[in-house]
Amino acid sequence: MKIQTSRFGEIEISPEDTLEFIEGLLGFGQLRRFVLLDDPNDEIFAWLQSCESPEIAFPVLEPELFAQNYKIDLSKSDLESLGLKSIEEGRMLTIITIPADPTQMTANLKAPIVISSKTRAARQCVLQDNSLQIREPIFSKLQQRVVQNPNTSLKSQAQSMGAVKILRRPPPDLQA
Repeated sequence: MKIQTSRFGEIEISPEDTLEFIEGLLGFGQLRRFVLLDDPNDEIFAWLQSCESPEIAFPVLEPELFAQNYKIDLSKSDLESLGLKSIEEGRMLTIITIPADPTQMTANLKAPIVISSKTRAARQCVLQDNSLQIREPIFSKLQQRVVQNPNTSLKSQAQSMGAVKILRRPPPDLQA
């Protein structure tokens, strides 16, 4: 199946690649189907792309890249809605905000995205832990990670995100 994106153009994905957000994302409740895209030209971020709205895509990272001790407790209803027995059965991503000054980028640790690897159900879970930030500064933490492992990209330092690889195609006027 093909989806249109404003960032990457037309992308070919299989139905098994889609993530189903039962309740949508916060502020985007009407959008339910997303796909995780891996841009080979970006060494850091994957993109959570809406299958329904080409202009909606969020940069995401695994929290282990910048918050090594990040542990969460999901409510019983969060686990049940995703078909998980424990958080260890799922995968976790955080939405990243990148302002004009990238040194001010932040991650939303208060409302991570949890994905069931088995069912591809996904949910943005608002956590009750008041010590977690909606805008956790991460630039210096990512920079430190790169300095510690200069020959390894951040994506390869993280667990495999299970993102669909984007294959770059030549512009339409250059295709035979």
